[in-house]
Amino acid sequence: MPRPNCAPNFLLPGHPVCTSTHSTVRRPPARSTPTSVCRFPRKPGMANVAPPAPAPDSTAEIRARATVPYLPGLDGLRAIAVVAVIFYHANHTWLKGGFLGVEVFFVISGYLITLLLLAESTRNGRINLRDFWLRRARRLLPALWTLLVGVTVYVSIFRRSELGNLRGEVVAGFTYVTNWFQIHTGSSYFSNFGYVPLRHLWSLAVEEQFYLLWPLLMLVVTKVGRRRLPLVGLFFFLSSVGIAVLCAWIYRTGPIDDVTQTPGQYFSFLGRDVSRIDFAYLSTVTRMGGLFIGAALAVWWRPWSVARARIANRGAALDIVGLIGLAGLGVMMWRFQNVVAGTEEGVRGYDLLYRGGFFLVGLASVAVIAAVTHPTAVLGRVVLGNRVFVWIGQRSYGLYLYHWAIFQFSRKLAGNELTMPQFLGLMVITLVITELSYRLIETPVRKGSFSRWLRSWRGAETPERRRHRQRMLVTAVLVAALPIFAVVNLSTAKVQLDDISQSLVDAEQSTTDLLTQPVDTTAAAVSTTIAGGPTSVAPPTTLPAVKIDVLAIGDSVMLGAAPELSKYGITVDAKKSRPFKAALEIVNYVKSIGALGDEVVVHLGTNSGTTAETMDAIFTALAEVPKVVVLTNAVPDHKWEEGNNSLIRALPDKFPNVTVVDWKLLVDPNPDWVYDDGTHLRPRGQVAYTEAIMAALGRPLVPVPTTTTTTTTTTIGAGG
Repeated sequence: MPRPNCAPNFLLPGHPVCTSTHSTVRRPPARSTPTSVCRFPRKPGMANVAPPAPAPDSTAEIRARATVPYLPGLDGLRAIAVVAVIFYHANHTWLKGGFLGVEVFFVISGYLITLLLLAESTRNGRINLRDFWLRRARRLLPALWTLLVGVTVYVSIFRRSELGNLRGEVVAGFTYVTNWFQIHTGSSYFSNFGYVPLRHLWSLAVEEQFYLLWPLLMLVVTKVGRRRLPLVGLFFFLSSVGIAVLCAWIYRTGPIDDVTQTPGQYFSFLGRDVSRIDFAYLSTVTRMGGLFIGAALAVWWRPWSVARARIANRGAALDIVGLIGLAGLGVMMWRFQNVVAGTEEGVRGYDLLYRGGFFLVGLASVAVIAAVTHPTAVLGRVVLGNRVFVWIGQRSYGLYLYHWAIFQFSRKLAGNELTMPQFLGLMVITLVITELSYRLIETPVRKGSFSRWLRSWRGAETPERRRHRQRMLVTAVLVAALPIFAVVNLSTAKVQLDDISQSLVDAEQSTTDLLTQPVDTTAAAVSTTIAGGPTSVAPPTTLPAVKIDVLAIGDSVMLGAAPELSKYGITVDAKKSRPFKAALEIVNYVKSIGALGDEVVVHLGTNSGTTAETMDAIFTALAEVPKVVVLTNAVPDHKWEEGNNSLIRALPDKFPNVTVVDWKLLVDPNPDWVYDDGTHLRPRGQVAYTEAIMAALGRPLVPVPTTTTTTTTTTIGAGG
């Protein structure tokens, strides 16, 4: 489809104004004496002469010029943003900061929406809230509803066990509260586990909440502050600064685990423990900064004003500003992360991001926007306004909506990273679905074709009209069948944990937390009745600590096998997300109470890397234990796997009492032992895991009989 050519003088009076895809734009009437923003022609030997300051315009002329033209450079910037997000979602290692594309979207939305509202107010003297919200609904809802129905139908057929968990996500997505739903339920955006095809809708929720509230604020601004717009822009900018400060205040540096392990990373709200980093990343309160800074630019940098100001012939300078902004975005997308995994402390936030990083992205974004909306700058027309970028940018909404769900259909778990061949294949599917949605659903609804189709029902009764109505009924039934199927299935589905989470919950009762559950070991009172005599009660006595025959220290992989290990008399202390260095504290504590036995098993490193110094400290503390078994890590697509395994395999050279079980080599040819993440154990894997450990210990696979005594209770942790 041919695209209107928005030339450098696209806002010159008398020049046709390009049609915006975001609003209905009026053509300003031609003036009798056009004013040019270009340099005046010069005679040979004459220097360029700057144009004189334009004379004050009448109110009617100002209103006529207050239009928002089509700005191809903004579509180009959208293209960069959505491609960055897609690369990040496919494989974090390709572009660690690709998620910042969402912040760029926020800035663009803040700029465009504010600009549209200001233009409407200037032209008409008012803002029509109903028309604004109706335009937004026509633009956003059709594709969103298509996604929600499509995902629900797919899960109903192919992953029915996940359907109950999906219900809350669908309702939250439909009502645009996904970000608050994830915060409330503790569904961490950074979790690598679980099947979450609608996780990405959090950002659309933030934008829709902005679309709902912002016109109301702008209604007040245009009524009360029309003559003080520069101050309004300053207020918006300072609000963005304030939000950055608030985000930094909420965020806490340091490792992030569950609330029992890192309570400082949570705060209580309405009786629930809320993750600080999730709130900082997901909440509308902390992510409005980009929208505010975009709005500030819209107040200060209105195209219909810029085209007539002295800066109108400074396109080259604006190109430099825009290129600096693009370079800044590129560096931040290359270097920034939202969380840092694989450190010795486990998962932690990327401090700079939450302490001003989002604000820096906003500044870089407005620099680019200022350049691409300038009438004589080349960046917006030639560089970002090229046909490929514009094509992607015009479909950026659909690309963002569909790509994540399609990726999830393939990889099944959020954290599984795609290979390049997988990515290319899935992108072909994404592009096809996006284009079909754009042409057959989004564009017809936005342009009113669907409304006209509905109105075609009315008319005089004729044979052709009857056939047309019959076709309409058949079409309506077919179209309605999928949503009805989706709603019925969602409403009747049972909520249940995913397989990995359920296996870990079931296993927790087979573990012992040696650090948080110490109880004095005492002999219980024994009652003895002598015939004809009184009852005598022996006083309780404190017993010395009982040595642990086999102590196993691990993380969520070992936790999954805890029921199987405990059958053979192994005491398991395993927790999700436990880092390597936590083993040292446990070993030192058990040694201090005299409970360390002759055999210890260690399997850590699933969630983070470690160092040679930490390994030396742990196994030096275990040097007096006759037999220590250590297992390698099997965590596909995680950068710390190889480093951890190299350190583990080198342990026997330095510590003769250490035996290494190369679990990585055992599990790789047996994918049926583990779940879709390639790490956590299915029931068959739990058995194989236990058998490998028992073989390394030299113990027979003979379950230890369970005995119950009523006279003595022994709990590790007693001193004596």
